[in-house]
Amino acid sequence: MLAGKHILLGVSGGIAAYKSALLVREFVKAGADVQVLMTPAATQFITPLTLGTLSQREVLIEMFPHRPDSPKQQWTAHIDVALWADIMLVAPATADIIAKIAHGFADSFLTATTLALRCPLAVTPSMDVDMYHHPATQQNIETLRSRGVHILEPDTGPLASGLHGAGRLPEPASIALWIDGILSHSAQDLVNKRVVVTAGPTHEPLDPVRYLGNASSGLMGFSLARAAAQRGAQVTLIAGPVHLATPPAVRRIDVTTAHEMHDAVMKVFPESDILVMSAAVADFSPVQYLDHKIKREDLKNDQLTVVLKKNPDILKAAGEQRRASQILVGFALETDNGIEHARKKLASKHLDLIVLNNPHEEGAGFGTETNVVTILSANGAADRLPKMPKTDVAHRILDAVVSLIS
Repeated sequence: MLAGKHILLGVSGGIAAYKSALLVREFVKAGADVQVLMTPAATQFITPLTLGTLSQREVLIEMFPHRPDSPKQQWTAHIDVALWADIMLVAPATADIIAKIAHGFADSFLTATTLALRCPLAVTPSMDVDMYHHPATQQNIETLRSRGVHILEPDTGPLASGLHGAGRLPEPASIALWIDGILSHSAQDLVNKRVVVTAGPTHEPLDPVRYLGNASSGLMGFSLARAAAQRGAQVTLIAGPVHLATPPAVRRIDVTTAHEMHDAVMKVFPESDILVMSAAVADFSPVQYLDHKIKREDLKNDQLTVVLKKNPDILKAAGEQRRASQILVGFALETDNGIEHARKKLASKHLDLIVLNNPHEEGAGFGTETNVVTILSANGAADRLPKMPKTDVAHRILDAVVSLIS
């Protein structure tokens, strides 16, 4: 996948910057075109001349690089290279540069470029062990991961400080292989396809301060929306109440209740090509909504009885209205007899694929960065995936969708 690709390599100021020369060579040997961006601090560890010679391109450092051939474009240089790239890799990524990317700083050519990207961003943290394990650094890494940034964990071993632990930049060959894998999921195989993804929980109000809900974080659905957009689709994301940033190039519709999600899906579904229902929609909602807060002293015998009614079955409604060319994907969260229940749901709701997981399985379910799923298809196939980040699960699901497109 590296052959013919445009790779932005961001080099920040850490001792592992010397490995960036070997990394450029790996990419060039594989047939990629590499543009190196450096922070001023990085030039203290390796010279721009070295990286420019290996990449056969002028290394970009200053916010407004000198462009005698096109002086009017000096102030848009970071936009130009961001649009040129198929992927951007920051290696090594110091604690400082990770913090700046996580918080949206644009104080260097490198950081400004990360804000203008439309392609995947990959980051390889490299620093001393205590800096890596510091809560601030770990929180910044998790922030990036939640936005769909690809993170390659550092190797463990002897460090430049003399300490031993996590913080070593992986070997260039390993990084190049990792980038190759990311690009393999970035093929533009959903161009001109209209994809609708639902994500997160729904909240069914009981009174002005209470609701019935579930623990869905929305991360799986947001990962699917981001992955579909990266693969060229026109994506509409219908999100329940979650605290996640909208993925780039994705149209977002926010809803709260199951009825609101139903109406939003039914409005956009007729014009869509693919519907992926990953939201954890509440099956029931209270029959009665009280317009005042329920007080303890209002209870009889210290008990509260809540009568529930069925919510609309969005996926079934879509399945009954679908055109032959539309692809429908559902999710099944099951705690027992998972395959049996998922296959029944697959058939009864006229789905093409259903994604099964079990919240009791380690690394699966709500509130985790990973998932463990089985993708079942209408033709009887079942693909059991190992535990992997939800970003990777999203692409594997879309791989299955693409295989159904004629």
